Amino acid sequence: MKTIFWLTFVGIILGALGGYLYYAYVGCSSGSCAITSRPLNSTLYGALLGGLFANSFSPSQK
Repeated sequence: MKTIFWLTFVGIILGALGGYLYYAYVGCSSGSCAITSRPLNSTLYGALLGGLFANSFSPSQK
């Protein structure tokens, strides 16, 4: 159970970092993009996807 928590936590942190970096380097020039127009939206979306992606590699419980 502890491994699943840490794996998901690391995925959330890396996803949030990736989301912010996406905003910083790619972003949205017009400001009308729903996800990448603000750094908070991009960071939270990245954290969500990072957590889901990392959680998909967790060992199954019996």
